[in-house]
Amino acid sequence: MIMSVVGLGLTVLSLGIWIGLLCFRGQFWQADQRLADEVVDLKEWPAVCAVVPARNEADVLPVSLRSLLSQNYPGPFKVILVDDQSTDGTAEVARKVARTLKTQLEIRSTTSLPPGWSGKLWAVEQGIQQAEQQSSPPEYLLLTDADIEHNPGNLRQLVAKAEQADLDLVSLMVSLRCQSFWERFLIPAFVFFFQKLYPFPWVNNSNKSTAAAAGGCILIRRNTLSRVGGIQMIRQALIDDCALAQAIKSNGGGIWLGLSSSTRSLRSYPSLGTVWEMVARTAFTQLNYSPLLLIGAVLGMGLLYGVPPVAALLGGLTGNWSSAIAGLVGWLLMAGAYLPTLRLYGCSPLLALGLPAIALLYTLMTLDSALRHWRGQGGAWKGRVYAAPR
Repeated sequence: MIMSVVGLGLTVLSLGIWIGLLCFRGQFWQADQRLADEVVDLKEWPAVCAVVPARNEADVLPVSLRSLLSQNYPGPFKVILVDDQSTDGTAEVARKVARTLKTQLEIRSTTSLPPGWSGKLWAVEQGIQQAEQQSSPPEYLLLTDADIEHNPGNLRQLVAKAEQADLDLVSLMVSLRCQSFWERFLIPAFVFFFQKLYPFPWVNNSNKSTAAAAGGCILIRRNTLSRVGGIQMIRQALIDDCALAQAIKSNGGGIWLGLSSSTRSLRSYPSLGTVWEMVARTAFTQLNYSPLLLIGAVLGMGLLYGVPPVAALLGGLTGNWSSAIAGLVGWLLMAGAYLPTLRLYGCSPLLALGLPAIALLYTLMTLDSALRHWRGQGGAWKGRVYAAPR
């Protein structure tokens, strides 16, 4: 009897939390923050320089770099590719792409990684230094990964958004690859969880303290970046995109984060292991390496995603209809919240009912991330492993 009452209480609590999330957490689940599709004409288009850190990216550059060099941007635009000690001919492939398009491309090789820096951020820093040394430094920097395929109008839309809304940072969570079984099963949930953690409408509201960005595509005012301390102030951050957004917003800058279905990542996740590595690299960092927050996260995931389906199934089997109904309603609410993100990725709506199983896998990834930290392992970028700060 006591267990039945406790189970009903947890089920009702989980249902209440889901109602609260859907109603009062910035409508995160609608996945509706997008750049406008219409063509915008500004009186004057500011100069932009793209900085692309690249380490062993020869296989994707013929598509990704071509898309960046082919932007239909009306203003001055340069691209600096920073070759971070690649061993696969990344620089040679990049030059070939530029020659094919008969366009200019600056390539810089990184110097030795100094203490206290992550490899990717050190590559970005050197690209920014080269951009600032130009005779006419750009007003904006486009920080983008080497595996991103930009739609032809992406830069134009980003700059138009920044100029019209007077923003210091505009970022896109690009469309992640969603083709293999594990990609379809896990990747939309990654985007869903990110939106729940950082509700995009709150990020885009200057009156809210929530700040986030997606590192694959960030347009930022160069002067604003210098004002907040430059890339150096986040040089050790594994979740560098959100750290950068937080620094800008906390200093009074305007930021905007949205979703894209036309600018996409070429990075593939063909197996459970590849998705696992992506999440485990930074999951414990998100919890500030705190054992208490880890315990809270595990219990919270169990309460939110585990209790409803267990209550619905066990309640139905044992005739505890109060628990069964409350659990089923909670399960359907979470599934309904997940549907807009599944539609964004063109996945079957039936996957929404599998969200509890997906959440379990992400919880296990987070636990593995904590174990890696306690073993002295840190984040990795293109073959480099960094000890996590203690």
